[in-house]
Amino acid sequence: MVRPSSSVLLVGLLWLYCWGAMAQAGEEYMAYKDPKQPLNRRIKDLMGRMMLEEKIGQMTQLDRANVTAEIMRDFSLGSVLSGGGSVPREQASPQDWINMFNEFQKGALSSRLGIPMIYGIDAVHGHNNVYKATIFPHNVGLGATRDPELVKKIGAATALEVRATGINYAFAPCIAVCRDPRWGRCYESYSEDPAVVIQMTDVILGLQGEIPAGSRKGVPYVGGKDKVAACAKHFVGDGGTTRGINENNTVIDRHGLLSIHMPAYYHSIIKGVSTIMVSYSSLNGKKMHAHHELVTKFLKDTLKFRGFVISDWQGVDKINYPLHSNYPEAVLAGVQAGIDMVMVPFNHTEFIGIVTDHVNNKRIPMSRIDDAVRRILRVKFVMGLFENPLADESFVDKLGSQAHRDLAREAVRKSLVLLKNGENADTPVLPLPKKTKRILVAGTHANNLGYQCGGWSLTWQGVSGNNYTAGTTILSAITAAVDPSTEIVFSENPDPDFLKSNNFSYAIVVVGEQPYAETKGDSLNLTIAEPGPQTLTNVCGAVKCVVVVVSGRPVVIEPYVLSMDALVAAWLPGTEGQGVSDVLFGDYGFSGKLPRTWFKTVDQLPMNVGDAHYDPLFPFDFGLTTDSVKQL
Repeated sequence: MVRPSSSVLLVGLLWLYCWGAMAQAGEEYMAYKDPKQPLNRRIKDLMGRMMLEEKIGQMTQLDRANVTAEIMRDFSLGSVLSGGGSVPREQASPQDWINMFNEFQKGALSSRLGIPMIYGIDAVHGHNNVYKATIFPHNVGLGATRDPELVKKIGAATALEVRATGINYAFAPCIAVCRDPRWGRCYESYSEDPAVVIQMTDVILGLQGEIPAGSRKGVPYVGGKDKVAACAKHFVGDGGTTRGINENNTVIDRHGLLSIHMPAYYHSIIKGVSTIMVSYSSLNGKKMHAHHELVTKFLKDTLKFRGFVISDWQGVDKINYPLHSNYPEAVLAGVQAGIDMVMVPFNHTEFIGIVTDHVNNKRIPMSRIDDAVRRILRVKFVMGLFENPLADESFVDKLGSQAHRDLAREAVRKSLVLLKNGENADTPVLPLPKKTKRILVAGTHANNLGYQCGGWSLTWQGVSGNNYTAGTTILSAITAAVDPSTEIVFSENPDPDFLKSNNFSYAIVVVGEQPYAETKGDSLNLTIAEPGPQTLTNVCGAVKCVVVVVSGRPVVIEPYVLSMDALVAAWLPGTEGQGVSDVLFGDYGFSGKLPRTWFKTVDQLPMNVGDAHYDPLFPFDFGLTTDSVKQL
């Protein structure tokens, strides 16, 4: 046996020591890890070190149910998301969310280059997937406030609650301009009027922070650990589909597109929005997920958007029909259209394999991959993820905080639109007296927190009942608001005999739509959910009645208006029902204005302000006002 001499051993040890020192020094001087380096230098340095599979990994987003820390590490995945209702466990605490987030993030950080992930969630009216979070009014209600400053505060509160669970990316705001209330996502739209939607893009400044003066236009901005990356969606024309059919075809000329559906994107980009999500819908027959002209040439080249473009959930799979058919062709079309990150969200190996094959066979140029990765990394560096990748547990107490609930209550007050108040101005019914003998509260929506919140609340489609989260029903709010001597009687659907025998001073009837989201909300008849019409007819036929409609859009109400003494559109107010009682009893006045035209019959649809055939029940911008009153 030949034994190495001591000198050879010494040389070997010295070499290992020097290699280790060099590796350590290399770690210290990797430019992408140095926050003092300029943004573009960090991006360039990191991209220069990345292999093709790592770049494609960054372009991949999976749902949390399909991810492990090992997958994050081995595939260098760029992002994880929670789809609607995708939670670590039922009634998960902020700590449960943080533990899950940190586990995935540690997996990402243990990959070869240690690129942190970004975690996305549909925080569309507060952090609405999370148990005991503050749930704000849906966008249609916020549009009724006409108050961009309020919306900005809601954005900031939402960012804090999202960060309370460790998460750093919200799929909000939806800046659709809903032109037909038959669309199941109409409540996610602030208004039928692009000018109102433009105003409401100030929510981005709340979510992400105010852009410093002199910043380059179009460059994403996220201003600290208490802020999140935002996502303007769904690009473009999602609110203009024929008959309001979800994910369908928007037929419109270029002038209409640029004047109705595009302006809010321009304003979002100016305000530094980090990401933009592509719409499932088509534009004049061309799928938006495959629309190179609009995604690349217009959004990226003309509007100079420098953040990243993300697909919707299985949006690439839906380029072809049926779902996931000819998937390699769909992936080619989606990536070539300009989509940077793909919400896969199930099978990462299939997606990565297909993109790799397209690149190796020159069907997707390396320049397209590099454009996508550059944009993704730009957002991650701007967010400070490389310096602070893990959850900051100091925000835990912000989830559902009293300050946020007070803000949501204010938003409810300002979102209510008074459509009728007595037969004339001389005999107003509202505000109601707090001190009276007996008040009837009726209707399916009076004592149902789930109905109050609507879709995208705890689950994708929403829930029914009061056991899913913390909040105040409209019934509880009324009970707390009235004088202690006033008797409150609740009957969901009282019969005529009950109404006659109880000698009620007046009735508050709360009816509306049951929760829904996306396609399940598409409706050709837009009726109040049963037995709402019967309740309206019975109660308003027997007792002085104030009707509160809880809905995501205008519904058929014309047949009942004459029998009502007062009518209030409450939209989908969320968890803070006291905002409704605050205004019904005059602690605050009504100030909301219709963000949408209220039709007489569905046969008139689509009908929007400015149309030649405009004959509404209540026009866009309508809303009666009242003054606040002090009641002893």
